Amino acid sequence: MKRLPLTAALAAALLCHAAHAQSPPPANAPWIADLGDGRYRNPVLHADYADPDAIRVGDRFYMTASSFSNTPGLPLLESPDLVNWTLVGHALPALTPAANFATPQYGKGVWAPCLRYHNGRFYIFYPDPDSGIYVIEAEQFRGPWSAPRLLLAGRGLIDPAPLWDDDGQAYLLHAWAFSRAGKNNVITLRRMDAGATRMLDEKGRDIINGADYPGYHTVEGPKIYKANGYYYVFAPAGGVEQGWQAVFRSRTLAGPYEVRNVMDQGDTPVNGPHQGAWVDAPDGSNWFLHFQDKGAYGRVTHLQPMQWKDGWPLIGQAGRKPGTGEPLITHAKPVQGKPLATPPTSDDFSAAQLGLQWQWGANARPEWYSLSARPGTLRLYTQAVEDADDYVRASPAILTQKAPASRFLATTRIKLDQARDGDRAGLIVNGMQYAWLGLRRKDKVNQLVMTVCGPFGPRCKEQSTVVLADAPHELTLRAHMNEGAFVNFSYSVDGLTFKPASGPFPVTRGTWVGAQVGLFSIGKQAGSWLDVEHFDLTAPGSGPY
Repeated sequence: MKRLPLTAALAAALLCHAAHAQSPPPANAPWIADLGDGRYRNPVLHADYADPDAIRVGDRFYMTASSFSNTPGLPLLESPDLVNWTLVGHALPALTPAANFATPQYGKGVWAPCLRYHNGRFYIFYPDPDSGIYVIEAEQFRGPWSAPRLLLAGRGLIDPAPLWDDDGQAYLLHAWAFSRAGKNNVITLRRMDAGATRMLDEKGRDIINGADYPGYHTVEGPKIYKANGYYYVFAPAGGVEQGWQAVFRSRTLAGPYEVRNVMDQGDTPVNGPHQGAWVDAPDGSNWFLHFQDKGAYGRVTHLQPMQWKDGWPLIGQAGRKPGTGEPLITHAKPVQGKPLATPPTSDDFSAAQLGLQWQWGANARPEWYSLSARPGTLRLYTQAVEDADDYVRASPAILTQKAPASRFLATTRIKLDQARDGDRAGLIVNGMQYAWLGLRRKDKVNQLVMTVCGPFGPRCKEQSTVVLADAPHELTLRAHMNEGAFVNFSYSVDGLTFKPASGPFPVTRGTWVGAQVGLFSIGKQAGSWLDVEHFDLTAPGSGPY
């Protein structure tokens, strides 16, 4: 695997990083992968950074992930050791075409991306399964990133992966989405120019067909590398929840390719371990980042050691099948002595911008919120969304973040001002089956209501229960996520003493994403707003809740 040079521009970016280093995570952070004794635990990111891809440039690691219809999209994460990750921004401020994503388009948008560094520039290739494969680039990882350019148009084109070969020729691999293209289980090779500005052929060549390999189905998500005199295509197979990590290899790019299952669940609790990135550490050791689908928690990121045997990688620990690894839960860190870091979760809204963890359900509009109308407070202006009258998920202005652990506590203080009949605002755990606790204005009275939406499906049906018939316009709301994705809600008038608002509710995943936790304010007309004093997302502690 080729080491990448540290350019002057990148060195400047790293100095900038050092000058603006993130504070260490608080002791009550929901999940810290670094065990503090030279080891780490998996997942290294217990959050929905789905379809991760990562590279090393110099002595630093970089990662991005799919973001679907959330904006900003394409999260940018940095790490000095593959364990302690810092969220430093997003590469995609808005989805394109903009008009298509003015309203929620659950499950669409940015699917599995590929991150690369070539000739002193960072590239992200990402697919929109309804329009084609886009590419963006930047001189520095934190940006600014170029506007997306459509490199290859077509429905059902997914999971792009470029290769710049030793002879200067450039190629693009991609997979297919059956829902759009009517086929899958195939990896196609295309030629492109070295600047990734245009394709050089009219039709690609299918170089891997899962049907040619006994037991293989749903081969997708390819990442291509050149090493040891071979072309290696790392590709997941078998489906998201129960699949395995395959590696195809050939002496020639066009094939034929032989295949090996290099990691599967084996005797471990880690289902479907696959799809990610091979990276090497500065000491020459090899590592593999992959995801595990955890249902309502999304696709969480694991880190495995990787070794080479007879020209094949083996990922994790040796399993019961020769040549096939199994995931490790704990292991020595790739690089020792680096500080603890985690993506942010809590926000006191004292900064000029929202915390980097926040995303919207569609292309954001500046009039949705303000951090300056009442300094130190997030103001969410009520959005009139007719389709959201009985289905909050229809609002594009839900502000959410990823579930950061299997157990956590979300606590927020809200105040509904200038309320009008029909207003609804509060704390939501959002999935295809969701729940929220908040204030509802009805007959000129504020009610505290608990609303659940089920059953699981593209459009569930809301049912509301009045918790307080005459509620104050200011309350503290809390959601306690339990192991197994059951959530309990509670409330407090004084911010100290909490009363239960619901029994455990089974939250589900969203569309290709995990459940998300956040805030909303909707109504039949504009004019009111929800002020949020703080949003604390922490480890749950001892309770009770």
